[in-house]
Amino acid sequence: MSLNTLSKETEMRLAEFFNQATDPKSFAKTIRRINYLLAMSLMRECETLQIDPKSVEQGYFWLNELAEILNPYFEVED
Repeated sequence: MSLNTLSKETEMRLAEFFNQATDPKSFAKTIRRINYLLAMSLMRECETLQIDPKSVEQGYFWLNELAEILNPYFEVED
């Protein structure tokens, strides 16, 4: 995996998005909800959801990584 730095423009767009459209905690919650729905649809072999399981697996992983960065849930010690 290569690590890329964000351009200043990308950083500004992300900041604007999280300042105006939604907050990171709500966005992370939405990501987790969507990932759950995708996973359940695949496990139930939903006939209306025509997707490639490998693509979903990769998307699921990266969306969870983003959610953890925005609002740590699984890595928080109780």
